[in-house]
Parts: sequence; structure tokens; C-alpha cells
Amino acid sequence: MKSTIGDSSSSSYELAGVSIEDGKPKPPVEYSNGFFGGRDVTKVVLLVTTVTLSCILFYKSANNPLNMALWKTNCNSSKIVQKREPVSELDRVLMNAAMENNTVIITAINQAWAEPNSTFGLFRESFKAGIETERLLKHVIAVCLDTKALDLCKEVHPHCYLINATDSYELAGPNQFMTPGYLKLIWRRMDHLRQVLDLGYNFIFTDADILWFRDPFPRFFPDADFQMTCDDYNGKPSDKNNHVNSGFTYVKANKKTLRLYEFWIKSSQTFPGKHDQDVFNFIKNDDFIEKLGMKIRFFDTVYFGGFCQPSRDINVVNTMHANCCIGLDNKVNHLKAALEDWKQYLSLNTTVAETKWNIPPRCGY
Repeated sequence: MKSTIGDSSSSSYELAGVSIEDGKPKPPVEYSNGFFGGRDVTKVVLLVTTVTLSCILFYKSANNPLNMALWKTNCNSSKIVQKREPVSELDRVLMNAAMENNTVIITAINQAWAEPNSTFGLFRESFKAGIETERLLKHVIAVCLDTKALDLCKEVHPHCYLINATDSYELAGPNQFMTPGYLKLIWRRMDHLRQVLDLGYNFIFTDADILWFRDPFPRFFPDADFQMTCDDYNGKPSDKNNHVNSGFTYVKANKKTLRLYEFWIKSSQTFPGKHDQDVFNFIKNDDFIEKLGMKIRFFDTVYFGGFCQPSRDINVVNTMHANCCIGLDNKVNHLKAALEDWKQYLSLNTTVAETKWNIPPRCGY
């Protein structure tokens, strides 16, 4: 992903002793002290003072993200850009974690997933072991579904945000697939993502049981509003008949995607007892979605693989998801195996002709 950096303002100067109008040399200018006259000394002092103050403001703001005004500056330039004040605690966390194009990476964890040697630890480890992924960790926000998860998160990660404080005890455990606690967790997470869009932030949502091997941004479709991975990919990126998996999505913040999430969440009441993927499959061909005019694309499992359909080419894979795997212990054990496969591949320092993952098909079923 390419970052966009604003061009510094430039100043034009008249070279001493040369006339801009006719290009002819001027007579030498004599100064009373042999170097600068009084006016020149004043200008130099003002310039040095301005640059020094700019650097001081930058230093203070960088060490205090809650300042009423945040500043960006270059100590070689007098250009200062004032950022807006966050409107909420969520907005503050988003501002601190966002890339320059207002994009964040979001995952969701509870106590069971945040414990040492669980999925969140493997998730973070994969960023450090991946290719061009460690630099992305500073843009990851861990959304914590209970207070213990928040405490554990803060021990290892800079951006942690609690979205639930009323029923922590219910959401803190393993919450097996499709249990009432699992469904509550899923729809709480979905509403959080809606709020992120409403604040104007693009996001990658990634389940915490996903290993990141390579920077995924080069694989995204540049003109799509909403992009999603698949449990099984049929070879057609625009075909809604793909068996989708909402555990990894890239969503651009605009009116279309915000209305999609609002409709998606509301539809959970129409289809009670269903998780987000099932509800998406029910609504993806709805007239409301069609009228939004939103461009939806689905990712190839070669690049965004999972236990359902592992990537067949480790030389290009970006992520590996512990989907089609029931039980937290199963997920952790097989994610460890997949991460070891990745590290072994890196140690070879060459492309390989055959990709073999040491993970069982559909573990835990």
C-alpha cells in the first residue's frame, strides 16, 4: 500500500548579487559588521525561533495524543497541519492507530483468545514472522469483549478497546461455534464495525485465528467497496455464489458500505439464531443490496487460504484462517503447525515447487 504524504511548501529566493529582472550582477552589498546588517540578523533570529518552536510543538504532541490540538511538522519546514480533536474514545483509538489514508486493521478478542499461548499471541507472532507485515502491527486495534481481555491485551499491544462492560462474564469464555455466547459476540462485533464506518474509517477486519504471512494490500481490488474471503472459492471474484467467510474483510468507508452494515445487522432479527455469514448469504441478493450499487469482490483462497481450502501455493499466500475447525484448543494447535510450516518455508530462502501444510482437513468436526 502506498502512503500519501503532503508536499512541503517551497519558498523562492533571490540570489545575492544577481538581479532577477535582467540577470546582470549587482554591485556588492556592504554590511556594517562585515557579515549581516541589523535587519538580516533579525530575520535569521525569527527564522531560527520559528523552526525551534515548530519542533517543540511536534515533540510535545507526539508524546501526548490527548492534546487539544495535534500537530504534524517537519523541522526543516515551517508548515504545520492541525488535526481535529477526537469525538469519542473510539475515535481517539482509531486516530492513533490509523494509516495516513484513514485505514485501520481490527480484530476481536475475549479473555480465552487473549490468554498467553492462545490465538491472539499466534496472531501477533505471525505479523512478526511475515513478509512486510510487522510494520502493520501498529495499525491493529484489538477490540476486547470483556474486561479481562482488555487487561491482557494492554500487556502486549498498544491499541486495545473495550466495547462491552455489562456482560463480560458471558463473553469471556471459549464460546463454541453457534452457542448463544458466540452469536452475541459476533453481532456485538458487527455493530462495532458499523460504528467504525460511521466515523469515516476504512478497515480490514481479521479474525484473531488468522495468520498473516504477507502484506495483503497489494491483493485487494482497487475499485471494490466491500471485499471478503471464502471458505471455498469458485474461481470467480464477483460471483456471489462463492461460499463466503466474513472472518477477513476489507471495507471502504462510504455511504454504501455503511448502509450495508446497517441492513446486515438489522437482518439478524429477521433470521434469529444465525451468525453474520449466514445472514449475509440470505441478504446478498436482496433488492436493497442491489440498489446500493456497491461493488463486492471475493478473494481467491490461493492468497487468502484457510483450513477449509488451504492455499495451494505458499510462495504467494497472504493469510491462513483456522476456519472449518471447531474448538479453541484445536485452532491453537493447528495454527501453531501452520506457523511452523511458514517458518520452515522462510528458512529455505527460495520458492518451492510443492506446498504441503501440516494441518488436518476440517479439524474438530
